[in-house]
Amino acid sequence: MSGTQESAERFDEAYYQRYYESKETRVYGKESIAHLARGVTGMIAWYGGTLRSILDVGAGTGLWRDWFAAHASANKKAIRYLSTEISEHACKKYGHKRCDISIWRTREQFDLIICQGVLPYLDDDGATRAIENIAAMSRGFLYLEAVTKRDLEEVCDRDFTDTTQRARSARWYRTRLDRHFTPLGCGLYYSKKGPLTFYELEKA
Repeated sequence: MSGTQESAERFDEAYYQRYYESKETRVYGKESIAHLARGVTGMIAWYGGTLRSILDVGAGTGLWRDWFAAHASANKKAIRYLSTEISEHACKKYGHKRCDISIWRTREQFDLIICQGVLPYLDDDGATRAIENIAAMSRGFLYLEAVTKRDLEEVCDRDFTDTTQRARSARWYRTRLDRHFTPLGCGLYYSKKGPLTFYELEKA
């Protein structure tokens, strides 16, 4: 069974109940994602970025999308938001476009791409292709969360973390990301194709 097929099949109703929907066992909730979204968008605004289009890769229950919908409405901003998922269950329940980021890309480019908790579920080839596809669709910022081998061993709370994710080194990810992105810290990256420049110590 390929890594892609395995990922698609494991993200069923039981998985979402365990890691997203149950208050007792979920990894993130609406409030925590709101804090994160405010932080990410605040830093983008500080750097002089604008957000007119957003791609959410592995959108889960749609918490980022819901936050942006409320935020854009309150500020009367028109933002094109595309949320994608490989999970058939999540697409049907939460209204995402079904896509496999390891093989899918569109010609459209986005001001912000969110990729939270996706890459560690792909095999090495799939994760490498996913980074290439994300880079091709990025004209601005990337928010990336991908737990590493060290994270699983020393940082993650195992009561709330799916420990079956692939345990790669941070160096593995950085080697591939550095070809396309400038790291800004705290999971935020900026496309080397973009027009913005940064002070030396702003870069991670």
